Amino acid sequence: MEIVIVADRAAVGEVAAGAIADLVAVKPDALVGVATGSSPLPVYTALAARVAAGTLDVGGVRICQLDEYVGLPPGHPESYRAVIEREVLTPLGLTPASFLGPDGAADDLPAACAAYERELQEAGGVDLQLLGVGSDGHIGFNEPCSSFSSRTRVKTLTHRTRLDNARFFGSLDEVPLHVLTQGIATISDARHLVLVAAGEAKAEAIALTVEGPLAAVTPASALQLHPHATVIVDEAAASRLKHADYFRATYAAKPTWQKL
Repeated sequence: MEIVIVADRAAVGEVAAGAIADLVAVKPDALVGVATGSSPLPVYTALAARVAAGTLDVGGVRICQLDEYVGLPPGHPESYRAVIEREVLTPLGLTPASFLGPDGAADDLPAACAAYERELQEAGGVDLQLLGVGSDGHIGFNEPCSSFSSRTRVKTLTHRTRLDNARFFGSLDEVPLHVLTQGIATISDARHLVLVAAGEAKAEAIALTVEGPLAAVTPASALQLHPHATVIVDEAAASRLKHADYFRATYAAKPTWQKL
């Protein structure tokens, strides 16, 4: 993994947006996987600013979804399809035609998961997958002890994750118990993984992801196995990294020709 430590949340967004812009420059029809939650919001803000300034053309980009709640009615404002449309597609000037995602309202959920796996493969695979990390180390909705070989499937949310997400719904009772999520193996199929995090609340998860043992109890530690994984964090999220000085030095010495 390459670890990039920057000053604050806005800088995290700028660096991650730069990686996406570099990809789009060489592959205008790239398939970019997006995540929901607060962590990636600065990335979408930075991308939208580049599009508005005319320095980035995303007209050919395709967007795919990492996970989705089960059982929310179509159009529910907190369905991840609606969130992505609101936070990613509309600000970037993209249409729903550019979007791929699993159907959390399907009658046959295992079939919907299998269909999404096929859809991703038929689209040529994910070029860059943007990830956040939960305070318990989950990526997507792969909760602790998820298999590293897992594919898109139904998962039950932990109480901690539901508590973390209750702020979006208004109360814990409104947060669904189940989700569809890309599995860890599905996520790892992406050619480039970019994980972003900011704030002291994510410091322990980042330390376990980057420096902790490779363990299913910390699903994000699977990034240690990926041939092209980038972790971009602010100083607060990096505060528990034992090798932070080394990570800063290697990034500062990065060759000018080498991209993230």
